[in-house]
Amino acid sequence: MKAILAIDQGTTNTKALLVDAAGAIVSRAAKPLQQTFPHPGWVEQDAAAIWQSVQAAIDECLQAASEHELAAIAITNQRESVMLWDRQTGQPVGPVVIWQCRRTAPFCEELRARGLERMLRERTGLTIDPLFSASKARWLLDNIAGASERAERGELCLGTMDSWVLWNLTGGAVHACDVTNASRTQLFDLRRLRWDEELLALFGIPATILPEVKASSAVYGTSASVGRLPAGIPVASLIGDSHAALYGQAGFEPGTVKATYGTGSSLMTLTAEPVISEHGLSTTIAWGDQEISYALEGNISVTGAAVQWLGEFLSLPDPVRDVARLAERANDSEGIYLVPAFVGLGAPYWNEAARGLLTGLTRGTTAAQVARATIESIAYQIRDVFDVMNAALSSGLSALLADGGGSSNDALMQFQADILGRPVLRCTSPDVSALGAAYLAGLAVGVWKSEEEVAALPRERDRFDPRLSSSERDKLYAGWQQAVNRVL
Repeated sequence: MKAILAIDQGTTNTKALLVDAAGAIVSRAAKPLQQTFPHPGWVEQDAAAIWQSVQAAIDECLQAASEHELAAIAITNQRESVMLWDRQTGQPVGPVVIWQCRRTAPFCEELRARGLERMLRERTGLTIDPLFSASKARWLLDNIAGASERAERGELCLGTMDSWVLWNLTGGAVHACDVTNASRTQLFDLRRLRWDEELLALFGIPATILPEVKASSAVYGTSASVGRLPAGIPVASLIGDSHAALYGQAGFEPGTVKATYGTGSSLMTLTAEPVISEHGLSTTIAWGDQEISYALEGNISVTGAAVQWLGEFLSLPDPVRDVARLAERANDSEGIYLVPAFVGLGAPYWNEAARGLLTGLTRGTTAAQVARATIESIAYQIRDVFDVMNAALSSGLSALLADGGGSSNDALMQFQADILGRPVLRCTSPDVSALGAAYLAGLAVGVWKSEEEVAALPRERDRFDPRLSSSERDKLYAGWQQAVNRVL
């Protein structure tokens, strides 16, 4: 029985899944990851620990399904996080600077002051913000002893997490990334589909350290022997996690919008061509197989991470689950709003100087109400982006497809439908990003023949219809907007 090994390298954990030809998950393993916060607004991870988590997840996953023959390996990953490693030894050079990290805010402000915003937006589809990889890469080269000189000599590799996992899986034979991850670096020309010489010069990135860019569905190389993983298995897809989620949801037509509820959140919808938005949205490559598909995206920095923060702040034993249970004790949030601008605000505001705010407190405020307000902050931020995305498109958005770990919270999904005034259709699989990557790998090696065949695979969804009246919805959302304005 043939199966695809899908690796989902995320911010808080690494997952490995075996997906069979019917699209069913045969086995699954997950390994947690730690983040460190060496200074306010800085977020890092250890690259060696990330690779160890990948190996451990693969071993556990394969042990549980030894009767399956591997047809291919798929990789999906946290995006924008970037690192350097030694081309000869494969050892990391410095930390992984995580997508949430704001250490390059002063550099980004310099770029704005030089009047580069419009050029960067039109060429890369991205606004100037510390989220994207280019400024992080420049920081690494400037702040790791000898890195800039070694990069100029071609001794180092620069890559996002798809490149790092691929490098290790192939025993250092392949340094590559896919078009979706390249499109999130702010170094990639969306239309010419290549690293841009002018942008490389602007950020001071030597071309010699960059990965080769390939399609999301393509054979990149074959595996080395890694633990239980045998040598010779084709690595047949790389794709950023948000893009993979849209693919896993079979969102193959413009007008379909999905939201992934994770540490942060991403809303994404296909467009027929690159649409440069003035609404605080990013233009990005959705995926590349036989041809390139484009998308509009809104990136929210802190959603599920706010729930994690509150649980840790309250010293709860199981921070995320216990906050959800605590929130169930409150009938409503009683006018309390949490704006979780812990690392600034992303789409549609793009204000890295913003900081978090808890407002509406009274002497009678309970921990349960604060917990509920924290969960509701996710839905409010999703609506912020949904509204501007709807305004940017000529065809209206009639519903929201939901996926990711946070979407398992029924109360959140119901409130999301209430505050949007539209149905929310939740994918019941918690692993839709890994499934999307698996589908692309399967297409590359012939497990599936077409997108139509992939679209026909079974997908179970739960439906949440709005229950609030329009006046109640407007009142709640107006309170949220007032809280955001205080932050701004």
